[in-house]
Amino acid sequence: MSYQVLIPKVMTEVGRQYLLDHDCIPVEREDATVETLCRQVVGADALLVRTEPCPRSVFEAADRLKVVAKYGAGVDNIDLEAATEHGVQVCNAPTANSNSVAEHTIMLLLACAKNLLIQDAACRRGDFDARNRHRAAEVEGRTLGLIGCGYIGRLVAKKAALGLGMRVVGYDAYARIDQMPEYITLLPTPEAVYQCADFISLHVPLTSETRDLVDAAALSRMKPTAVLLNCARGGIVNEPALYGAVRDGVIAGAGLDVFCEEPINPDNPLYTLDRVVVTPHSAALSHEAFDRMSLETARDMVAVLTGAVPEHPVNRL
Repeated sequence: MSYQVLIPKVMTEVGRQYLLDHDCIPVEREDATVETLCRQVVGADALLVRTEPCPRSVFEAADRLKVVAKYGAGVDNIDLEAATEHGVQVCNAPTANSNSVAEHTIMLLLACAKNLLIQDAACRRGDFDARNRHRAAEVEGRTLGLIGCGYIGRLVAKKAALGLGMRVVGYDAYARIDQMPEYITLLPTPEAVYQCADFISLHVPLTSETRDLVDAAALSRMKPTAVLLNCARGGIVNEPALYGAVRDGVIAGAGLDVFCEEPINPDNPLYTLDRVVVTPHSAALSHEAFDRMSLETARDMVAVLTGAVPEHPVNRL
């Protein structure tokens, strides 16, 4: 028996080959609107999604769907309640892109500390004297504050503490002190992190509790020299509040990989600020992470289709 698996174009060869080796027929789908996905899911046994919405209507349109796999960790784009109601297993690849995201976070941290955008633009226009007007900051001995100390947060902490000589503090509502490496000091509240950190990095999922977690009140508690880093989800940060805070010098800057509206709206006022470094939700998209995500999601889709237990189930059926 063979199975039809809808996959995005970006699935790498290692994942495709695993599907082919296990009696699955990969069907490359269009970069889907919800309407297109509802049409293409008819007859499919499995579906692989990235960041595109997978709402209730997709599960209602499906006639054979048994599993939806997320090409990454966060599943906020998938209607888990609808999936469960329709008997569809949802899986993800929770650590496949973690190192890539952690490295990207460190890249944004250094880009902000070293005035990368300002120096780059000045150099390109022949303003070599910018080196005397825009002094960079060293990060050794500075404090990195984590909001969320899960797997990615801990990887960022390791690179910052052991690689850059930074002090690391963090807040996590679910973490225990005995789970933390010695180079992370847990603090009792997010406010305690905001008040002492030179760089604040967000590593929490987007939920009703974390939406707009970093608002004007939170930003006002940060140091005027602080930099906010977000490689998690855009909705965690209130963007108008962040724009005002950087513009008015409430904080020094930000490094952002994620946004409230994606694809990126070119009219977003944050892009007018040279103290804000932006990338297009690309932190997870290294060659190595793509191979890991492809293989892990392929394995879990095959497991569900053949009646085995997937390694990374998200919902309970």
